[in-house]
Amino acid sequence: MSTTKTVLVTGTSTGIGLAAAVAAARAGWHTVATMRDTAKADALLKAAAEAGVADLVQVKRLDVTDPRSVADCVAETVAERGRLDAVVNNAGAGYVGTIEQHGMEPVRAAMEVNYFGVVELTKAALPHLRASRGRVITVTSVGGVVGQPFNEAYCAAKFAVEGFMESLAPVAATTGVQVSVVEPGAVASEFVASIRLDVPALLAAAGPYAPALQAYITRTTESFGNAQTPAEAAAPIVEALTAETLPFRIQTSDWAREFVATKLADLDGSAVQGLTSAWLA
Repeated sequence: MSTTKTVLVTGTSTGIGLAAAVAAARAGWHTVATMRDTAKADALLKAAAEAGVADLVQVKRLDVTDPRSVADCVAETVAERGRLDAVVNNAGAGYVGTIEQHGMEPVRAAMEVNYFGVVELTKAALPHLRASRGRVITVTSVGGVVGQPFNEAYCAAKFAVEGFMESLAPVAATTGVQVSVVEPGAVASEFVASIRLDVPALLAAAGPYAPALQAYITRTTESFGNAQTPAEAAAPIVEALTAETLPFRIQTSDWAREFVATKLADLDGSAVQGLTSAWLA
């Protein structure tokens, strides 16, 4: 068994996942950096080499929506390393649209990658994390706390992740496994581009929702102008790997803390509805 602690991170080809994988390696962790398509590993490997940690970053294929892929990746990691000390559930996908216009398929797709993929990997990792008294750290979003217009599918999946992890945390703790969620706000990364918004087409198909959608897109575009960098958002994730006292809920910026606090103190929902309705004016 290796004496170097091992962390498995999902969704590391770009953005927060890439930054977290490199930062974890810089902190001394053997980092199993996973992605659905390993042909997209060049940016990660370049960043690891530039940081001087190429020897601590190991790329593996993992499709979180494929149970066999999840099981195989975890089994291979443990067989090769002899241990698994932490999992960072980071892989995810956004979607912009509303249910009447877009139907059920986007909702199901968002749940598969953002929720069921997280559950599948967590389930596979838990026996090994019990052995190491390890940690499950899951990147959710402020959208896992505050429901946001035209993000019904995405926020529903992230809400589900938060509910799952909040319920699992005390159970896992009885066996020595700590569970935490990390809630970024706006992050300037390829995640936004990966949604592949065709704004003119969306607006043309939006019917009675077009004015609200236009206002939402304008507001959101402006908010990403002041977004965190992936490295800034990844820093709390790496800190959570070794924090002596691990909080269940971690925000990655002052803005995210203030935004989430609005919801957590909003007993009747009026504060959040007032806030998000203003985005559509």
